[in-house]
Amino acid sequence: MICKKIPDFDLLKIADSGQCFRMNPLPGGAYSVIARGRYLEITALGENRFQFSCTENEFGEIWAHYFDLSADYSRIRDKIPSYDHFLHQAVDYGWGMRILNQDPWEMTISFIISQRKSIPAIKTAIESLCTKFGDKKVSEGKEYFCFPSPESLTGLACSDIKCCALGYRDKYILRAAQSVQSGDIRFELLRDMDEESARTTLKSLYGVGEKVANCILLFGLHHTNAFPEDTWINRIVDAEYGGIFPKSLYDGYLGIIQQYMFYFGRSNAYRQKAPLNSPGCSTVLIS
Repeated sequence: MICKKIPDFDLLKIADSGQCFRMNPLPGGAYSVIARGRYLEITALGENRFQFSCTENEFGEIWAHYFDLSADYSRIRDKIPSYDHFLHQAVDYGWGMRILNQDPWEMTISFIISQRKSIPAIKTAIESLCTKFGDKKVSEGKEYFCFPSPESLTGLACSDIKCCALGYRDKYILRAAQSVQSGDIRFELLRDMDEESARTTLKSLYGVGEKVANCILLFGLHHTNAFPEDTWINRIVDAEYGGIFPKSLYDGYLGIIQQYMFYFGRSNAYRQKAPLNSPGCSTVLIS
């Protein structure tokens, strides 16, 4: 066990932000995380102090990068114009979220699964896939399953993974595994590509459209300018910005801004109030 003091770090907000599906609450306020083939428990101790169930070496090699702890998110707040009251409130509400550095293969499959599914249903399907096809490991007496590799899924038929409640997405998952296994998709190259080229390559995957590609870019490849747009974001942009969000103001970290918007826009704190009537706003309520 090690303890760390970390400012701007909120476990609940990260877990509930829609970017990760294997970070879950434990009794007593702790959270478990399964990522990069490892199992971790984190407990908030108060006053920005957190306990991690790992060694100092593992924390430095894996978890500090995974949680993006070297990034200074306060500079983003400083860039928001004073007149954008909605975005100031969104950042204040979501403060403590970070864009995780997750495995791009896992994010590809996770967001293929996410299409037309609720977050609880996504989590259930992913855990089923891991339990059935992932490697079993034990950490301090706790059994867990790693995310299945492309190799473990290549060669399977849709009937083999039908038990994971994937629906029509099963064929997309198997084709994605084949593309990665064959080298048609190489995530190490996508990470270094410009955003548009990487997006185009990801959209060549069977079943991957614009929104899923942007989610993979942001949450799996840390292209922080990718801007996933779904029903929630579109409603917010219509209600608060008259249908046009000023993306050029946030070049380089547009995806982080999107996460604050998404997290706040789904909250009761936002849904129970009228839009903030920033310049050019409509007066449509999110229902």
